[in-house]
Amino acid sequence: MTTATPRGLTFGVLAVGVLMASTGAILVRMAQQEGVASLAISAWRMTLATLVLLPFALALSRQELSRLRPRDGGIAVLAGLFLAGHFLAWITSLEYTSGASSVALVTTNPIWVGLATVLIFRERLPWLTVVGIAISLLGCGLILWADFGTAAGQPASGSAPPGNASLGNALALLGAVGISAYLLTGRRLAARLSLLSYITLVYGAAALVLMGIGLAAGVELWRFPAAGWLALAGLAIGPQLIGHTAFNWALRRLSPTFVALSILGEPIGSAVLAGFLFGEIPSVRQFFAFATLLGGITVAALGERGR
Repeated sequence: MTTATPRGLTFGVLAVGVLMASTGAILVRMAQQEGVASLAISAWRMTLATLVLLPFALALSRQELSRLRPRDGGIAVLAGLFLAGHFLAWITSLEYTSGASSVALVTTNPIWVGLATVLIFRERLPWLTVVGIAISLLGCGLILWADFGTAAGQPASGSAPPGNASLGNALALLGAVGISAYLLTGRRLAARLSLLSYITLVYGAAALVLMGIGLAAGVELWRFPAAGWLALAGLAIGPQLIGHTAFNWALRRLSPTFVALSILGEPIGSAVLAGFLFGEIPSVRQFFAFATLLGGITVAALGERGR
């Protein structure tokens, strides 16, 4: 923990990060309404963020980057591949399900990280974390049950996008698995490199992967209306550069448990914004499912305190 940083400043940066991250689903939905494909949104989110970071990385971290070992470069590329998959799956999920359901499910990554530590790394989890995982999985099931009636094409609530909500929820969960794989893959490299070097490498790798897929798939990547470009720029600057970077910065000064609990504010903020802007008012069943899911993640995060 960095004692030179005032605690109030650290908490303030984390609060700004949560607020910026909460706007992600809203900006994605705005870009989609302007006709920007989900793959293009994912690609430009990472590309614009990388273009902003690159001059600073070259000026401030050139020596560190030049000493990078080939193995470290491979890890960064693999982490970027998982990050690209996360954004592609999650952003596409917003075409089919409500923002509240999508964001609630995509923030279940602490659960999948916990399961991976048991199944892959053979680590033992505190009993409280196990209980939290069980509650969270129940919450996921309740969200799928609450949205089951939308599979025939009815919106989940309000003006949520019509379509297959079950598919959207599955994609959001896939996005959670993707971000979990990203965190597990890059955690040791992130500890060795400066924050600027690490995020530039990983964001750049994700941008190249997504742009390559977009070009190969023949997706429109350039001709967007001005409002679409504004939404893309907002995604790159707000949720990506400010939000995600604030989380990484805070993790070096606060406990992972506290940061994980703070990030639980993201689906709540997204749900409030979606209600105001798109009329997506969650049903009683959805409210209960969201509360169960967030409660489970909270219990799991508290269990991590003893590790």
